[in-house]
Amino acid sequence: MEPMVKNNGAAHLTLTSEATPRARPTRAEAEAAVRTLLAWSGDNPDREGLLDTPKRVAAAFQEYFAGYSADPVEALSRTFEDVAGYDDMVMLRDIRVQSHCEHHIAPFVGVAHIAYLPRDRVVGLSKLARVVEIFASRLQTQEKLTAQVSNAIETVLKPRGVAILIEAEHQCMSMRGVRQHGVSTVTTRFSGVFETDASYRDRFLQMVHAVQRT
Repeated sequence: MEPMVKNNGAAHLTLTSEATPRARPTRAEAEAAVRTLLAWSGDNPDREGLLDTPKRVAAAFQEYFAGYSADPVEALSRTFEDVAGYDDMVMLRDIRVQSHCEHHIAPFVGVAHIAYLPRDRVVGLSKLARVVEIFASRLQTQEKLTAQVSNAIETVLKPRGVAILIEAEHQCMSMRGVRQHGVSTVTTRFSGVFETDASYRDRFLQMVHAVQRT
């Protein structure tokens, strides 16, 4: 028997935290801005090694921030109801997080652990990782990223609870400012039964820490 697939009809709900810019600059304007920054930094944008740098930086920005053109709700909208009555925790561990700090456009890199307790449907496992990727591919703070991923899962799946833990190292702290290397930032978000029932929350944290000890 084929599993029952359900489209939640929520694809029109794009979860964004900021208004869309009124006018997007052209590619030529973006490259000109990179040339200005190169000159402002003290180098010569016309020297051989930097001639194509504006084009490369513009192309890299398109890749780094591809999440602005993707809809996390659409990624979660195809769900499965035939789960043979399964209603316990579904957890993904060690989802790679690669994002950029919105304050300095410096990378931060780490891992996300996500769990949810399904109510009447589940989503393909890769879709949870895709939601993390979409939100991480935008200018971010780790706190906002954690909340956005949780909100997307809650909005679409309407589970009995969601738990998220993200741990990452921020280059805006390790390569500038206080220059502290090896310092990790940890953020969490618990909703539903994970917030109200300590036993579920403890199970989630124990499973996260078991991975970290191995």
